[in-house]
Amino acid sequence: MKRIKRIPQGARVAFEGISPETSPGVRESSRDGSAGTMGLWVVAALGVGLLIGGIWGGGPHVTQAQNPEARVPVQAELAQQLSQTYRQIAQVTFPGIVAIETQGKAVSLGTRQLMPDDLFGGDPRLEQFFKNNPELRRFFGEQGKSPQRPSPRRQVPRGQGSGFVIDREGHILTNNHVVSGAEVVTVRLYDDREFVAEIVGVDPRSDVAVIKIEAPNLQPVPLGDSDQVDVGDIVLAFGSPFGLEKTMTQGIIGAKSRGPGINEREDYLQTDAAINPGNSGGPLVNLKGEVIGINTAISSRSGGYEGVGFAIPINMARWAADQIVATGQVKRAYIGVMIQPITNGLAEQLGVGVNQGAIVTQVVPNSPAEKAGLQPGDVIRELDGNTVGGTRQLQGIVEKLKIGKNYPLLIQRDGKEVRLKIAMAEMPESLTVGSQLTPSEASPSAPEEVTDNQLGLQVQELTKDLAEQLGYGTQIQGVVISSVQSESLAEEHGLVEGEVIERVNQTRITNVETFQSAMKSADVEKGILLLVRRGDATRFVAVKKR
Repeated sequence: MKRIKRIPQGARVAFEGISPETSPGVRESSRDGSAGTMGLWVVAALGVGLLIGGIWGGGPHVTQAQNPEARVPVQAELAQQLSQTYRQIAQVTFPGIVAIETQGKAVSLGTRQLMPDDLFGGDPRLEQFFKNNPELRRFFGEQGKSPQRPSPRRQVPRGQGSGFVIDREGHILTNNHVVSGAEVVTVRLYDDREFVAEIVGVDPRSDVAVIKIEAPNLQPVPLGDSDQVDVGDIVLAFGSPFGLEKTMTQGIIGAKSRGPGINEREDYLQTDAAINPGNSGGPLVNLKGEVIGINTAISSRSGGYEGVGFAIPINMARWAADQIVATGQVKRAYIGVMIQPITNGLAEQLGVGVNQGAIVTQVVPNSPAEKAGLQPGDVIRELDGNTVGGTRQLQGIVEKLKIGKNYPLLIQRDGKEVRLKIAMAEMPESLTVGSQLTPSEASPSAPEEVTDNQLGLQVQELTKDLAEQLGYGTQIQGVVISSVQSESLAEEHGLVEGEVIERVNQTRITNVETFQSAMKSADVEKGILLLVRRGDATRFVAVKKR
């Protein structure tokens, strides 16, 4: 199974910032590899072919078909033009690219005893000389084999990554995981000048960081508009893969709005440009020489480059960087809901289109959402006049709104449109994704009351004692799934023992009786919409017989 993580500093090391092998507590990151020369030529050739196809449309195509030999010089000329474009971009971009080296706090590895080989390099003559000296004999044991002084062992974690200059004042944009935990950050410029950088601020939620150096004659890299990027655009990745500074690779945008689950705030551009350990924090550049993303992570089985890389859109990064430069931190607005994308099954049950809005699964107590009257099951369709096309789009709209200001909100509730007003609040630093229990942790024992139903599962009362046993709060209401039949609809749709069913269609479940009543009026042929809780997180599940 593929792992999608941040780019490490080496083939088996995690972050460029601090290696997990030397610094416990640092999360493991993604693993990447390298692309061969032939791969780059193939991509370049495909790009040339596309250009040629566009130029040879219509009448000129007939002329070339009648005289195939004439194609050769045209192809060569276009290939040369594309090559010249790459060369020019490299010449103007590289002066703004930096290599970053980090040094963390020394980690104690315990102590070990000094052995003779440590002192004498294995030379028996030196060992014998010192052992026979009465002044030095006390440093050795009875037979000169065991030392009397332990030697403390310490190791300084080091990492590496990339970045790029964004203004002449010396601000440099990179990834948070490149500099996270670093005590010393050293920046090496294109002309090999080195400077110790100050960490201006970081945004762990989006993995963006800004550092700063005091240096003359800096050449910033121009920033583009990532909203204008589309699938198929040719892009160039810059950085220091495996410590190989001043490296450029080429590829295309393979997809947009990816959320592989490595950060809280995600809307990645996907690319097949070769991104490897050490590329983290480097820019992804378009054919205008503008930065449209920050190289951040890869998806890989081998730990090396396999053609799937992820870059933070520059518009998202710039929004965070502007706040960091101005105040040293990033503040986001929030409304206080857990949301879920509308899949095909959910869309059918809710009466909306796929990805037309975001469904509310949970409302945070005392949040703007609760004060505005939002409820689980509401579908958020518009906010401040902006159409919501999915969960990541809603997050992007919310976080950029002004804290303390009221905004119009359009939702769909029970098939009807409802208009509300909601006031933005600042996102708490402690706000994180809710934890979840594993099935083995959540399996209840000795069910007191169960019932059979068309889903192929059994449930029991969620008593106070059982709620505590499973880690649920006393305010949670519903029924606990005590068993799931093999090859049942419940198993097919991912329901597991220990989860709590809080709602069946529009009926709130408080006990087994309400669950039985709701299931009698439900029809799996038409589909049943369940609100299910696992740990601190809730989700909607559309169960339908296929």
